[in-house]
Amino acid sequence: MGKNLTLTGMMGVGKSTIGKNLAKKLNYSFVDVDKLIEVKEGLSINSIFKNKSESYFRKIENEVTLSELKKHNSVISLGGGAFLNSEIRKKTKKLSISFWLDIPIDELIKRLKKTTQRPLLHKKNINIAARKIYFDRKKIYNEADYRIKCNSLKQEEIVNKILNLYENSRD
Repeated sequence: MGKNLTLTGMMGVGKSTIGKNLAKKLNYSFVDVDKLIEVKEGLSINSIFKNKSESYFRKIENEVTLSELKKHNSVISLGGGAFLNSEIRKKTKKLSISFWLDIPIDELIKRLKKTTQRPLLHKKNINIAARKIYFDRKKIYNEADYRIKCNSLKQEEIVNKILNLYENSRD
């Protein structure tokens, strides 16, 4: 039975894209926690934040994430803020091997400017808001088992790097 592989990091860093590729290569199931929440609630993350509040979203995120972490043979893409929750962080470390996908903040901002689906950036100066969120979270993301600096790597290289670390950490 394979230990879960968990991806954490900022919104827009590529957790879902990388996660799907990893799951395919490992023959694991892929879990995007944010997508599960949207299905469960019948609302987009934006709508949940807007109509029910961030604290309501965090409560659901906690329940869904902890439930998924108990399963095996999964690649789990956490929501950008999930790893900040100490309970989620503790269970992630216990039940999976975790990877922080990190890219330089300027590259991240370029990516985030292309979307309107990020509630924490809604109606804010993306440059300022994204920097603040990144620097507030960086120390906690660093508690993941591995940090993958994705800036100069192609998608396939990131996947292979994670696979090598994952396979070696299970020995």
